[in-house]
Amino acid sequence: MTPVFPFTAIVGQEALGEALLACAVDPRIGGVLVRGERGTAKSTAVRALAPLLGDVDVVAGCRFNADPREDGACPDGPHDDAEVVRRPVALVELPVGATADRLLGSLDLDRALRDGVAAFEPGLLAAAHRGILYADEVNLLPDHLVDVLLDAAAMGRAHVEREAISVSHAARFLLVGTMNPEEGELRPQLLDRFGLSVAVAASPDPALRVEVVRRRLAFDADPEALRARFAADEAALAQRVAAARERLARIALDERTLLLIAGICARLGVDGMRADIVCAQAARALAALDGDDAVGEDHVRRAARLALAHRRRRGPLEAPGLDDSELDQALDEARGDDPDPGPDDDGSGGGGNGSSHNGAPEHAAADPAPAAGGEPRGLRAAADAAPHPHAPAPERNDAPGAAGHAPALTLAGVGHGAAGRRSRATGAEGQPVDSRPPTAAVTDLAVAASLRAAAARRALTDGPPLARADLREHVRAGREGNLVVFCVDASGSMGARRRMAAVKSAVLGLLLDAYRRRDRVALVTFRGSGAQVVLAPTGSVERAAAVLGALATGGATPLAAGLHRAAELVTLERRRDPERRALVLAVTDGRATGEGGLDAARAAAAELARTADGVVVFDGEEGRVRLGLAAEIARAAGAPLLPLAALHRTATAPRRAA
Repeated sequence: MTPVFPFTAIVGQEALGEALLACAVDPRIGGVLVRGERGTAKSTAVRALAPLLGDVDVVAGCRFNADPREDGACPDGPHDDAEVVRRPVALVELPVGATADRLLGSLDLDRALRDGVAAFEPGLLAAAHRGILYADEVNLLPDHLVDVLLDAAAMGRAHVEREAISVSHAARFLLVGTMNPEEGELRPQLLDRFGLSVAVAASPDPALRVEVVRRRLAFDADPEALRARFAADEAALAQRVAAARERLARIALDERTLLLIAGICARLGVDGMRADIVCAQAARALAALDGDDAVGEDHVRRAARLALAHRRRRGPLEAPGLDDSELDQALDEARGDDPDPGPDDDGSGGGGNGSSHNGAPEHAAADPAPAAGGEPRGLRAAADAAPHPHAPAPERNDAPGAAGHAPALTLAGVGHGAAGRRSRATGAEGQPVDSRPPTAAVTDLAVAASLRAAAARRALTDGPPLARADLREHVRAGREGNLVVFCVDASGSMGARRRMAAVKSAVLGLLLDAYRRRDRVALVTFRGSGAQVVLAPTGSVERAAAVLGALATGGATPLAAGLHRAAELVTLERRRDPERRALVLAVTDGRATGEGGLDAARAAAAELARTADGVVVFDGEEGRVRLGLAAEIARAAGAPLLPLAALHRTATAPRRAA
């Protein structure tokens, strides 16, 4: 058995530890989402939690980890005279490539082939019952899989209605998901389903970092010695969690505290009522861990930090978060202690989003809420920042306006890439639309079609209940996410008459569209003497929006270099992910400078068309006198040409990028 790093030996991640312990005391909170960069002890903390939860009694041989005290609802039951065994709490890990069959369970193929019986083979939800289910890189899982996972965690039961199978079983587990925001965020509706969230980062304190390294090296050199060193602390914490579980039902939560929780949630502008409920549950769990008999204001504040941060998303391109000063202000207003109410504030907290006219935190003026079009908070401030003192004089940085409305752009043909919402695709994540005999090993069994084929065969001749020749596999259809490469002209001609502000607004609209369609995005810019990849392919459109906001303009227009660089990027990414198709969106006025001029740009556009799966050119030229050079680039690429104005109206039909 692999040694586990002690939970009490983890340094500098107090909020993470508190969130995990709160959910260990009360799993009804709904689990923990841990957001953070690589190397911040996310996985270490989750794996270290399991030994603190003690042992559980289970029915020997039960595939669903049934509690001997449960009723006869277990599919393997009844367990009236079954042997009871005691074992440690299970830690079940959900791999990124898991399927719905692996998570929920599926037909037992061995029994189906041998006996002709449609028997159920339990999945990971059954294995995690009464334990911990750990989903690493949860943001990379398909949405429907995350939805199934969160439904089971919320209801405490898994319902499986698949072909020839109808099973319901208990699935009560502590759900922990970890993710790196650089790879993209969870959808807001899925983000809200996690009870608590914690943002973790490496400490800037050198002394703390040294202690982290010292303990890790000690563990690698002699795991048992480090575990022995912290054995007493681990035992004390395990006892504290067990006592908190016993105390939980007796923790008082009075009317005043409930009103305080509701007031904080209302003033911070969270959606729905789940935040209020989870905040109350977490506050009770924290009080139980502290050994208190009632929930106090400190418990409420700590619970709010964990329960509300991921529910305050202001726009699709803004990462979730909650500033301590905002929380303190909301807490003051909720209890009627606002020290300096403004002329329009009667103390009732009518500000709604936690920021009042007077007494607002300093960052409120420099970090405004986003515009209705979805511009992320802080983007305008970043874009208006002063240029570097050594930058060339012509360089400027125009702030974008409201995000445009992107037309529906799709790739022609049918792909096989990762699940998304842009282009047509066939793949494991699509919906079954037909069945067929397998061309190789069966990986996606169509149970009903296979049984029908077996029944038809047996009506004509004798034979086994189910033979290999009867097997059928699904034919699926759905949508895929694409790699969307933005190739943006940032030359001086685009900066004239603040045209770059319109370009940034247009690209923001396209980024919002990429966010909704589950695309990966990259940003290539060209100006001056060459082109560069300012954002490598990522699932984080928030990072793309931040880079776009800081994009300056000025200098010559090396259009050919920009198109070449986009083609090189597509080629490199195709080696890494051959199934993901690429759509290049080029934004330029077509005024090419440098060696070869427009002819070189035409040749580069033709090369890009051969490399990418689709190209769309957006014409950045404005004014009465137009040269029409962007149209030349579009013709060379065989691509549709759209004006930037197309991003300020809703397209009535999808456009295909051939």
